[in-house]
This record gives sequence, C-alpha cells and structure tokens, in this order.
Amino acid sequence: MPEQAAGDQMKIQSTCSKCRQVGTDNGHLSVLFCYPYIGQIGREAITYQEHFVEQCGPRKKGHPHLVKNGPCEVDTQTLTFGPKPMYVHGCRLLDVPHLNEWCNSLILYRERMDASEMSGSMTFEAGCDPEKKSLALTNGTVSDSVECVIFQQFDIFAQGFSAMEDIRRQGKLCDVTLKVDDLSFSGHRLVLAASIPYFHAMFLNDMAESKQKDITIHGIDAVALEALVNFAYSGKVTINTNNVQNLMVGASFLQLMKVRNACADFLKRRFHPHNVLGIRQFADTLGCTILVESADKYIQQYFHDVSLSDEYMALDINELLDIVKRDELYVISEEQVFEAIMRWVKKDCELRKLELPRLLASVRLPLLAPHYLVDSVATEELIRTSHECRDLVDEARDYHLMPERRPLLQSFKTRPRRCNFIMGHIFAVGGLTKSGDSVSTVEVFDPVVGRWRMAEAMSMLRSRVGVAVLKNRLYAFGGYNGTERLSTVEVFDPVKRIWSKVSPMHCKRSAVGAAALNDCLYVCGGYDGVSSLNTVECYQPDTDTWMIITSMQKHRSAGGVIAFEGFVYALGGHDGLSIFDSVERYDPHTCEWTSVTSMMTKRCRLGVATLNGKLYVCGGYDGVTFLHTVEMYDPVTDRWKFVASMNVMRSRVALVANMGKLWAIGGYDGTSNLPTVEVYDPNTDSWSFASSMCAHEGGVGVGVIPICKLE
Repeated sequence: MPEQAAGDQMKIQSTCSKCRQVGTDNGHLSVLFCYPYIGQIGREAITYQEHFVEQCGPRKKGHPHLVKNGPCEVDTQTLTFGPKPMYVHGCRLLDVPHLNEWCNSLILYRERMDASEMSGSMTFEAGCDPEKKSLALTNGTVSDSVECVIFQQFDIFAQGFSAMEDIRRQGKLCDVTLKVDDLSFSGHRLVLAASIPYFHAMFLNDMAESKQKDITIHGIDAVALEALVNFAYSGKVTINTNNVQNLMVGASFLQLMKVRNACADFLKRRFHPHNVLGIRQFADTLGCTILVESADKYIQQYFHDVSLSDEYMALDINELLDIVKRDELYVISEEQVFEAIMRWVKKDCELRKLELPRLLASVRLPLLAPHYLVDSVATEELIRTSHECRDLVDEARDYHLMPERRPLLQSFKTRPRRCNFIMGHIFAVGGLTKSGDSVSTVEVFDPVVGRWRMAEAMSMLRSRVGVAVLKNRLYAFGGYNGTERLSTVEVFDPVKRIWSKVSPMHCKRSAVGAAALNDCLYVCGGYDGVSSLNTVECYQPDTDTWMIITSMQKHRSAGGVIAFEGFVYALGGHDGLSIFDSVERYDPHTCEWTSVTSMMTKRCRLGVATLNGKLYVCGGYDGVTFLHTVEMYDPVTDRWKFVASMNVMRSRVALVANMGKLWAIGGYDGTSNLPTVEVYDPNTDSWSFASSMCAHEGGVGVGVIPICKLE
C-alpha cells in the first residue's frame, strides 16, 4: 500500500456502538484512520487497509470494543463516495484539516483556503448500526441540524462537454460519422442523442441508423450541420447574415427549437420593407409561426413602404389579397391601398389586369375622399374599361352622395382599418405654465416606457396653438406669445429633430383649429386679437404656399377642428357672444361648408378626435360650467350620444387617438391649469389616469406621430 501523506488524513472521534460514549479521558479512544489511496476515478467502494488507534487523554484501560493495529468489525468498514453513503462506525466528524482530492470532482476542504475559493457541498451518513446518525459538513464545521449536505460542482457539465469536444476533435472514442455531401463529421452517439432530439429518436428507437457507423444526412447544409454538431458539445453557435437561413433550416430539421427561435429572432431584428415578404415566405415554409406572425405585423405597420419593394411586385394574387384585406393594415388613408394595388397590376399589365376587379373589391372605396374617388379612381383607364370595376366605383359614389342610404351600404368596405392601434409618440406643444405664461417647450409621451420626456423646443412662445400632423411631420400654427397673436408657422422633423419655419398664414390666429386632409393642412377660425374668425386657410407643403378658401358659416374661436371621412369638421367654439353646439363640415371637392347634426352640449375650448370610425368631443366650457362630459358621433346613424365622462373637468383640453384609445391631455378645471392626462378605452367605456406631463400645465396643442412610420 502506498505511503500516505500526513495531510491526507481524516480525524475521527470514536463513539462506542454500545454505550455511545465519546472517547475522552474516561478511557474511550480517538481513532485516526489513514486512507491508503483512492484508486481509479469513478470507483465506488474503498476499504481501509490499515488503521491505528491513539488513546485520547490520559492512557487508561483500552475500550473492549476497539482493537489496536489490526482489522476488526468495528473499524474496518466500507467507505463509499458519490451518491451513496459512507459508513464509519458510530463516529462524529470533528474536522478535515487537509484531505486532498478524492477524485477530480470532489474536494472536501483545504486548510487556509480562502472562503471565496470554497464551493460545493457533500453528504455523510455515519454509523454502522441501524440508527446511522446523520452528519453534515458545511465549510469545515459539523452541524447536527440538517439531514445532509449535497455536494454540487456547478461547472462540471461545462467542463465535461468541453473535454468531450476536445476528445471529438482528436478523433478519439467517436462511434458515429455523419456524412453530408462530400463532408464527414465524427461524434459520440451519447452526446448527440442527449443534445439533439433528431438523433435521440434515431439512436434510441431501433432505427436502422442506430446500428450504423456511417450515417448519411439529407436535407441539411453541410456547414450548418457542422455548426449544430459543435453546438451539441459547446452550447454555442454563431448566427450571421450568411448562415442564418441554412442554420434555421438545419435547426428545424434536427428539432433544435431554441436554435431555430434564435435564428428567427435574428431575422426579426433585421426586417426591412425590401426583405420582410421574403422572410415571411421562408418562415412559412419552415412552419415557424412566431416569425410569420412577426413578419405579418411588420408588413401591416409598414405597408406603404413594403408596397414599393421588388418582393411586393413579385407576390401572387392570393398573397396580395391576403394583405390588402386586413383590418390591421396601417395606412394614412385608403388611397395608399388603391395606389399599391395599381402599382402591382401595372407591373405586368396584360396578365394582371384580369385580377383588378378582385383587388379593387378589397379596397375600401367608400373611405376614399370624394374628390379622389372622382378625379383619380374613376378616371383610371383600367377601371373605366372594366364593367365590374365601374360598378364598385359607383357603389362608393352612392355612399358619399346619399348619406341617408349608408345604413344599407354597410360592409367591411365602410369599416375603417384599425390603424389607430399602432403606437405613436404624443407631442404636447406650447401651452401655459401654472401662472398662465405662454411657453415654447415641447414634450413627448413615449408609450413604450409610459412616460413623458422633454423634446426640442419651438423657436417661439405659443399658447392656444393649432397643431396637425402630415406625412410624419408636426406643424404648429399661430397661437399667443403672451403679447400678441401670431401668424407664424413651424414644422418639426422627428428624424432630424429640428423645428423649421415655413410660410406664415395670411391672418394672425390664436385658439385656432387645424387638420390634415389629402396632403393639405387646414386652419379654421380662431381669434386675431380683435374678433373671432370664420376664415379658413389651406396650406400646401409641397409648394410652401397658403390659400384662403371658403369661410365657415359661423365665426368660431376655440372650436374643434378635425378631418373625418374625407371632410374637415368644425365643431362648437364661440363668436365672442355665444357658445355653439353646432357642427359644420367642409367638402374639399365642392369647396363648400354644410351644417350637420349638432352636438348635444354647447362647447368651446373642447377636445376632438376620431377613433374606429367615430368622432368624439370632450370637455370644454358651456358658458356656465367647465365640462367633463364626452359625446360620440356615429356617421352611420348621424347621431350623437354620451359616453363615459372624464374624471376631471377640462376646458382647453387636447384630445388625440393613439393605440386604439383616446387621450385627454391637460386643460383647465376652473381653478388651475392641469398637467394630468386621462385615457378612454372604448371597449370598457371608461377613463383612467396616465402619466402626467412634466413641464406643461394645460392649453397645449397635441399631435401624434406614428412610431411605425418609416422615413
């Protein structure tokens, strides 16, 4: 037996199996066992080859149950490590001063070892009688309070697989060769079966390949297979633009779903209008539902940009119909859908013109502006020469010309797309401080993080400012700077993050309403410092020019202005003498204002917005009371009705639609200007509070710039 180093010893204080007394100066003995050697790693049982006994305390009469310097039934016991117990006769473990490694994976304790170096735990079961006292060692001390301590080496699996990978690369112990094309890869059946579900099924289900040394794999790229075999050993794989598709095909083939999902996530992060349709088709072929759904959402959100791509032009008719029929399609107006299908048809006119009636039937023609329907759609040569297409256009004309028949014309074609569910940044522009001073500050609400932050300020102080968004740019019209009413106009570019001045209006206007319709911006009414106005101006950004158009029927200051169903609506307001409940709308095709059904309540300084094909007004002032009531107008029934009231009275309130809800921002409650915000959910007909503004106290102009719109 090899000589043991003094440090490789375990000191044990003996207790008698019969009297259970601890060896002390009463004559019981302390036993010091010397471990001869452990033998091979993995060996489970080790038997003491020799031992010696020391008397503990003053030398007295030896204990009858212990025999010195010779084997005995008490002291010669089997010691087992690993998951099995180690039996030592009735002993209590005091300490383990210097027991070195029993095997490569088990270290008990080293004297003077830093606490930070100690890791893992272990289990001892002590006693050779049926009672088998349980002992535990924790950081070198004994505790009777726990049943056992489990030793665990946390990096053993990583070390083991790393070692197996090294062995595989050396070509040792390999028992299978995978062949793809002209390449071969060696491996271990056990590792492949444990790590890759495909091989688990192959090797454990009595398939023919389970007994073959060489296995030929079909339907997978060789480079991808090599990467995935390496993954089985290392748990790592490199994904890049060159290998992602082959890797995803291979991962799907081998049923490595986490690798496949990682590839899908890689592709999802690289969606672009020019590649998303191809990625969707690829994902659909593999049956990767997660990636297909993500691609569908992207296509819906960026439809206009996608419709300009080569992949879009290569779609077949059924794929295109599937897209343009979706309620969730995000478009600024239905005109974008019409123009997209016409681009597709004209790409191969002779072949595709036969599909135009099916495509045009999927466009919501009644939602087109009347002038666009007449000037652009009805005059299109391909439509004029198709009887079916002409009928569809006539049906849409009837919808506009005979409002009383609209209830009879209801279908998916008259249902607005749910683009309002797309997230947008809400910009609060200008307004007032708590003391009533005008400000130039701008802040923006980010729905992703759910809070407001400061944005680039305007060049001028502006309260009671008109705001509208056109082509992803936010415009601020007129307002009051604390000294005079303004005619100046600024536009904010969210990409460049700068405000720029454009041509001023013809008239000074504060408390002015603004709306965007058909690539033009309209400002209506307001107050010029002397009187309320009924004049209306139209701005064309392409030429940076203003044009005075037909005036409203009433002088309206502090009224609501909104674009809705191809018209510009002007609601409520006052003329300096009376507050109105009346509503009129402007038809850009006829250039006329027409009175429509009045609101149920007189309101000035109100908020107005559209959502899901309905028009909403909230808050304001009726001449006596600051209001918190809310009304909804349904163009199908041509009627107003009350919905849930806001929690707070709000005059000078701004109202916008975002993410399928209405946001009432700021205002004045009769006592103070308000920084608070409320959100209306039409599904529950209820209002709840959202994050308050940081720097504004009411009287702001508000606009929403869609997050999803690409520049």
